[in-house]
Amino acid sequence: MAVRLGEILVQQGLLSEEQVSEILRHQRSTSRPFGALAEDLFGVTEQQVELAWAMQYENISQRVDPTAEAICKDALLAVSRRQAWQFRVMPLRFEDGELIVATTAEHLARALRFASRCLAVPCYFVIAEADRLGEALAEHFPMGGLGKEAVASPIRAIEDRAA
Repeated sequence: MAVRLGEILVQQGLLSEEQVSEILRHQRSTSRPFGALAEDLFGVTEQQVELAWAMQYENISQRVDPTAEAICKDALLAVSRRQAWQFRVMPLRFEDGELIVATTAEHLARALRFASRCLAVPCYFVIAEADRLGEALAEHFPMGGLGKEAVASPIRAIEDRAA
């Protein structure tokens, strides 16, 4: 069974068990999302909720090797070369109206933010190792000065080189 968002926030020391219980009581009466209530009631930041949500998502996500996947050319058109490197996303294929996208566990929160705000199609994320994601990005979204090792580099370094 997946780890619940409240459990992750308790593990991180951001909420107590009692606060989680209070949020759940409010949630039953208001039907508001757990994260929104954690923010409003106990001052958990939006970023903290987002990172906890990404950890939760990572725990249930499938692991893939994007270099061994059959890549759909239509999927590649969903993002630009710069977006692929900047957000560490590798579109793989479409399944049942969703774009299957590989990213790393470390970049999942940023990739989720990007997809929810910038892509017009629902996305389902799968997790890849940084070196394999880097190889796939280098092959399908070549960009001068960027190679597979860039995926393990800090995001700011990629943005500076891609500019």
